[in-house]
Order: sequence, then structure tokens, then C-alpha cells
Amino acid sequence: MKNKLDSTDVKILELLQEDSKISVKHISERLNFSQTPIFERIKKLEKEGYIKNYMAVLSERKLGLKQTVFIGVTLKGHTRSYLEKFLEQVNGFSEVMECYQVTGNFDYLLKVVLKDIDAYQTFVETKLSLIKELGNVHTFIATKKGKQTHKLDLGFLKNSL
Repeated sequence: MKNKLDSTDVKILELLQEDSKISVKHISERLNFSQTPIFERIKKLEKEGYIKNYMAVLSERKLGLKQTVFIGVTLKGHTRSYLEKFLEQVNGFSEVMECYQVTGNFDYLLKVVLKDIDAYQTFVETKLSLIKELGNVHTFIATKKGKQTHKLDLGFLKNSL
């Protein structure tokens, strides 16, 4: 299976994306396989890195985290040292859910989830602004979530099988 998925692997991945708690028994019933080969395929998919981890997707709002902010960051310099130091510090901020190096007007785009706008201001003042490599910051406050998913569309894999 190394670097080559078949249609059964793709179906397993789709089922696990829908419900990471789905049992091997249920997957085997859905795909008309016995449990042992399904279990072995899942283990191979994990070992080869197709499955990175299993997680519960939590409700930010239910937990009181009502503000999502996207922050476009420009650094003062673009040496490897600047990039590494910035990433090291940002990776230590629990409020930062995602961090992408991007092209265009910014060097990085951060997704930050917080309790409210006051918590955002505190985050900027006590964490983000203390990064020496930081140049400019542009903030985009999310007012409403239109779509959020962690499920990858694997249709492109099906077409190549």
C-alpha cells in the first residue's frame, strides 16, 4: 500500500473522517470485509502517515470561545532565523489554532480563537507584540462562520484509481 491507495483504503478514510470513533466492526460491515483486513489496513494507513491522528472537534461557542480572528503578519526580515524564531514563539501560543506561511501581502496568516475581543487585545499586547521579529499586523475579525470542516474531499483519489 506504500504511497498507493486503492478504493477500499479511500472508503476507510472517508468513514473515519465522518466519525473517528467508528468501530472496525462497523467499517467491515459497511465495506463487506472481515474485521482483520480492515484493522490491518487502518494500521497501515496510520503507519504510512495517511492518518495523522484522531480527534474530537469541539464547539468553541459552547466553551465560551466566541471570537475568531485572522491575523496577517509581516516580519521585519526574511532570513531563516527570523522565520524559525517567529514560528517557535507562535507555536507556543495556545490561542493560535493555525499558522500558515503565505504569499502576497503577509508572511504568515494566523487563525486565533479567543473568548472575546478584549481577550484578543490582551493576546496582542502580552504575546504577539512581544515577538522581536514582528513587523506589521493586520487583523480580520470574523463576524460569522460560513463553513468549517476538517473533512478532505477524496473524490480526486477515486478518479485516479
